[in-house]
Amino acid sequence: MAETSLAEAEPHPDDNGWLGDFHRGPAVFSVFRTGPNNGGHPLLPPEYRITCNDGAGPREICRFTIEPEFAPEWFGAWRNDEWCPWILKRAKQLIENPEV
Repeated sequence: MAETSLAEAEPHPDDNGWLGDFHRGPAVFSVFRTGPNNGGHPLLPPEYRITCNDGAGPREICRFTIEPEFAPEWFGAWRNDEWCPWILKRAKQLIENPEV
């Protein structure tokens, strides 16, 4: 059986829209862009999603677009959480200056 390195097993950031990570306490937040190359519709503005891994595995917590008329959609316990404005601010910073 051939061995696979971690680099080969993980998708390349360019392939999954990953823009970067940030953390607060034990939670690690990752920001991804969806779009024509990442599963989005080519005629709609780019959509972004945020995942959170707080030790229980990564899960999507928010979807949003940078268009001002669209409100972010938060999921589960993250709806109205006090961290939401901070998370969104950090996500937008990654959109402007991605790690990739």
